[in-house]
Amino acid sequence: MKTIIVFILLVLSQSVLAYSDRPTADLVLVKKSERKMFLIRNNQIFREYPISLGKQPVGHKQQRGDYRTPEGLYTIDFRNRKSRFHLSLHINYPNEQDVRNAKRLGVNPGGDIFIHGLPNGKNKPLLYQGVDWTRGCIAVNNPQIREIAMYVADGTPIRIAP
Repeated sequence: MKTIIVFILLVLSQSVLAYSDRPTADLVLVKKSERKMFLIRNNQIFREYPISLGKQPVGHKQQRGDYRTPEGLYTIDFRNRKSRFHLSLHINYPNEQDVRNAKRLGVNPGGDIFIHGLPNGKNKPLLYQGVDWTRGCIAVNNPQIREIAMYVADGTPIRIAP
Protein backbone atom coordinates (compact mmCIF):
# COMPACT_ATOMS: atom_id res chain seq x y z
CA MET A 1 0.00 0.00 0.00
CA LYS A 2 2.84 2.42 0.84
CA THR A 3 4.43 1.68 -2.51
CA ILE A 4 1.24 2.65 -4.33
CA ILE A 5 0.92 5.89 -2.36
CA VAL A 6 4.56 6.80 -3.02
CA PHE A 7 4.07 6.06 -6.73
CA ILE A 8 0.93 8.23 -6.90
CA LEU A 9 2.70 11.10 -5.13
CA LEU A 10 5.64 10.79 -7.51
CA VAL A 11 3.36 10.89 -10.57
CA LEU A 12 1.45 13.89 -9.19
CA SER A 13 4.64 15.78 -8.39
CA GLN A 14 5.98 15.14 -11.91
CA SER A 15 2.77 16.45 -13.51
CA VAL A 16 2.86 19.57 -11.32
CA LEU A 17 6.50 20.16 -12.31
CA ALA A 18 5.70 19.66 -15.98
CA TYR A 19 2.81 22.13 -15.70
CA SER A 20 4.93 24.74 -13.92
CA ASP A 21 7.72 24.37 -16.51
CA ARG A 22 5.33 25.30 -19.33
CA PRO A 23 6.21 28.80 -20.57
CA THR A 24 3.63 31.49 -20.07
CA ALA A 25 3.58 34.32 -22.56
CA ASP A 26 4.38 37.76 -21.21
CA LEU A 27 3.35 39.30 -24.56
CA VAL A 28 1.21 38.31 -27.52
CA LEU A 29 2.36 40.01 -30.72
CA VAL A 30 0.15 40.12 -33.80
CA LYS A 31 1.55 41.25 -37.15
CA LYS A 32 -1.52 41.81 -39.28
CA SER A 33 0.34 42.31 -42.58
CA GLU A 34 2.14 38.99 -42.08
CA ARG A 35 -1.00 37.21 -40.81
CA LYS A 36 0.99 35.86 -37.86
CA MET A 37 0.68 35.80 -34.10
CA PHE A 38 3.63 35.22 -31.80
CA LEU A 39 3.75 34.21 -28.15
CA ILE A 40 6.72 35.83 -26.46
CA ARG A 41 8.44 35.13 -23.14
CA ASN A 42 11.49 37.11 -21.97
CA ASN A 43 11.78 38.77 -25.42
CA GLN A 44 11.96 35.35 -27.12
CA ILE A 45 9.32 33.95 -29.46
CA PHE A 46 8.33 30.47 -28.30
CA ARG A 47 5.22 29.89 -30.44
CA GLU A 48 4.06 31.21 -33.83
CA TYR A 49 0.64 30.82 -35.49
CA PRO A 50 -0.88 31.75 -38.85
CA ILE A 51 -4.00 33.86 -38.31
CA SER A 52 -7.12 35.14 -40.03
CA LEU A 53 -8.38 38.66 -39.41
CA GLY A 54 -11.45 40.77 -40.01
CA LYS A 55 -12.84 40.89 -43.54
CA GLN A 56 -11.38 44.42 -43.97
CA PRO A 57 -7.97 43.86 -42.40
CA VAL A 58 -6.12 47.02 -43.49
CA GLY A 59 -6.19 49.86 -40.98
CA HIS A 60 -7.21 50.28 -37.36
CA LYS A 61 -10.73 49.48 -36.23
CA GLN A 62 -12.72 52.74 -36.13
CA GLN A 63 -16.29 51.66 -35.51
CA ARG A 64 -18.73 48.82 -35.05
CA GLY A 65 -19.31 46.93 -38.28
CA ASP A 66 -16.18 48.03 -40.15
CA TYR A 67 -14.79 44.44 -40.09
CA ARG A 68 -11.34 45.71 -39.10
CA THR A 69 -9.06 44.23 -36.48
CA PRO A 70 -7.82 46.90 -34.03
CA GLU A 71 -4.19 48.02 -33.86
CA GLY A 72 -2.37 49.06 -30.72
CA LEU A 73 -1.63 47.81 -27.24
CA TYR A 74 -4.41 45.95 -25.43
CA THR A 75 -4.81 43.23 -22.80
CA ILE A 76 -6.26 39.72 -22.84
CA ASP A 77 -8.72 40.26 -20.00
CA PHE A 78 -11.04 37.23 -19.86
CA ARG A 79 -12.18 34.01 -21.53
CA ASN A 80 -15.67 33.79 -22.98
CA ARG A 81 -17.03 30.46 -21.76
CA LYS A 82 -20.22 30.84 -23.87
CA SER A 83 -18.60 31.75 -27.16
CA ARG A 84 -20.04 30.82 -30.56
CA PHE A 85 -16.46 29.93 -31.46
CA HIS A 86 -14.11 27.23 -30.18
CA LEU A 87 -12.62 28.95 -27.14
CA SER A 88 -12.17 32.68 -27.12
CA LEU A 89 -9.83 35.08 -25.34
CA HIS A 90 -11.20 38.61 -25.04
CA ILE A 91 -9.11 41.62 -26.08
CA ASN A 92 -10.01 44.77 -24.14
CA TYR A 93 -10.84 46.82 -27.23
CA PRO A 94 -11.93 49.63 -27.19
CA ASN A 95 -9.36 51.30 -24.96
CA GLU A 96 -9.67 54.94 -23.81
CA GLN A 97 -8.00 56.27 -26.96
CA ASP A 98 -10.37 54.23 -29.17
CA VAL A 99 -13.39 55.57 -27.27
CA ARG A 100 -12.16 59.18 -27.61
CA ASN A 101 -11.53 58.72 -31.33
CA ALA A 102 -14.97 57.17 -31.90
CA LYS A 103 -16.62 59.99 -29.95
CA ARG A 104 -14.75 62.56 -32.06
CA LEU A 105 -16.00 60.77 -35.21
CA GLY A 106 -19.53 60.40 -33.82
CA VAL A 107 -19.52 56.61 -34.15
CA ASN A 108 -19.82 53.55 -31.94
CA PRO A 109 -16.31 52.02 -31.55
CA GLY A 110 -17.68 48.48 -31.39
CA GLY A 111 -16.24 45.78 -29.20
CA ASP A 112 -16.32 42.02 -28.67
CA ILE A 113 -12.87 41.48 -30.16
CA PHE A 114 -11.39 38.05 -29.40
CA ILE A 115 -8.70 35.58 -30.32
CA HIS A 116 -10.74 32.47 -31.11
CA GLY A 117 -10.96 29.20 -32.98
CA LEU A 118 -13.46 28.15 -35.63
CA PRO A 119 -17.24 28.55 -35.32
CA ASN A 120 -18.72 25.84 -33.12
CA GLY A 121 -20.08 22.97 -35.19
CA LYS A 122 -17.99 23.78 -38.26
CA ASN A 123 -15.75 20.83 -39.02
CA LYS A 124 -14.17 22.08 -42.25
CA PRO A 125 -11.08 24.01 -41.11
CA LEU A 126 -9.68 24.23 -44.65
CA LEU A 127 -12.56 26.56 -45.61
CA TYR A 128 -11.18 29.14 -43.16
CA GLN A 129 -7.45 28.64 -43.71
CA GLY A 130 -5.74 31.66 -45.31
CA VAL A 131 -8.99 33.66 -45.49
CA ASP A 132 -9.85 36.82 -43.54
CA TRP A 133 -13.34 35.93 -42.38
CA THR A 134 -13.98 37.43 -38.93
CA ARG A 135 -15.82 40.62 -37.98
CA GLY A 136 -12.58 42.01 -36.53
CA CYS A 137 -11.33 39.18 -34.36
CA ILE A 138 -8.12 37.17 -34.66
CA ALA A 139 -8.84 33.55 -35.60
CA VAL A 140 -6.75 30.39 -35.55
CA ASN A 141 -7.69 26.73 -35.90
CA ASN A 142 -9.08 24.80 -32.93
CA PRO A 143 -5.93 22.90 -31.86
CA GLN A 144 -4.03 26.21 -32.00
CA ILE A 145 -6.53 28.11 -29.80
CA ARG A 146 -6.39 25.29 -27.25
CA GLU A 147 -2.62 25.64 -27.13
CA ILE A 148 -2.77 29.45 -27.01
CA ALA A 149 -5.24 29.30 -24.12
CA MET A 150 -2.74 27.18 -22.17
CA TYR A 151 0.10 29.66 -22.69
CA VAL A 152 -1.74 32.99 -22.38
CA ALA A 153 -3.09 34.05 -19.00
CA ASP A 154 -5.71 36.71 -18.38
CA GLY A 155 -3.88 40.01 -17.99
CA THR A 156 -1.34 39.30 -20.74
CA PRO A 157 -0.65 42.32 -22.97
CA ILE A 158 -1.28 41.98 -26.70
CA ARG A 159 0.29 44.28 -29.26
CA ILE A 160 -1.50 44.31 -32.61
CA ALA A 161 0.72 45.84 -35.31
CA PRO A 162 -0.30 46.80 -38.86
